[in-house]
Amino acid sequence: MFQLKDLQALIIDMDGVLWLDNTPLPGLNTFFDFLHQRAIPYILATNNASKTPSQYVDKLARFGVTISPEHVLTSPLATAAYLKQTFQPGTPVYVVGQEGILEAMSQAGFRVVDKLSQPAEVVVAGVDFTLTYDKLKYATLHIQRGARFVGTNDDVTFPAAEGPWPGAGSILAAIQAATGVTPIVIGKPERLMFDIAVEKMGSDPARTAMLGDRLETDILGAQRAGVKTILVTTGIDNETSSQLKRIYPDAIFSGLEALVEQWAKEIQ
Repeated sequence: MFQLKDLQALIIDMDGVLWLDNTPLPGLNTFFDFLHQRAIPYILATNNASKTPSQYVDKLARFGVTISPEHVLTSPLATAAYLKQTFQPGTPVYVVGQEGILEAMSQAGFRVVDKLSQPAEVVVAGVDFTLTYDKLKYATLHIQRGARFVGTNDDVTFPAAEGPWPGAGSILAAIQAATGVTPIVIGKPERLMFDIAVEKMGSDPARTAMLGDRLETDILGAQRAGVKTILVTTGIDNETSSQLKRIYPDAIFSGLEALVEQWAKEIQ
């Protein structure tokens, strides 16, 4: 039987779990106080490719929570780790995305190219809130000319306060429709991000839990990686969609407040 008191570490999604857009969700500060006071290791693992780890640190600081960049694992960082297994430093990469992908590619030693100034060996695409037709056009042309097509993640929607926005998966779908090429997808629910998070924390997967809001990525991916699962219903999914999709987390909570309340009871 799943019990919170048996957990030794957490992998935590951000959008839809800690906040919606620029609005912190109830219980955010209490949740991090709970983790810090009990020295519970955690990694914030997000499919959102738009921001850098430092930007996430700054965002949480605005909400009154102090973390370090080492606590943050983004899908661009996992994508860079994957590409380093295959491509040499200096490999030209064309990016459809924002600072999160651009920084991860540069720090991994890849050379980000602009438009068609030179052939790209890889096209990396993720969520892009500044998406233009030109970005889609150049990505399509690079792939048609032989570039590898890699997606940071394939979430078709992005949780926001006003409702779901188009996510990275929607952008990948547009490029795939134009090229006929299926992308290699790196982020959740693929296993790499979960394995990296567990390794960074040095935790036992069986005593580590993924805390997320999306069944197909956070929950299903964690189950495939042998990690326990906790769903909060403040983002995309809830009890009803769990039944409809037949993806069953180990525990479901209405939000961070309910989670902390139950966790505190179990360890008293």
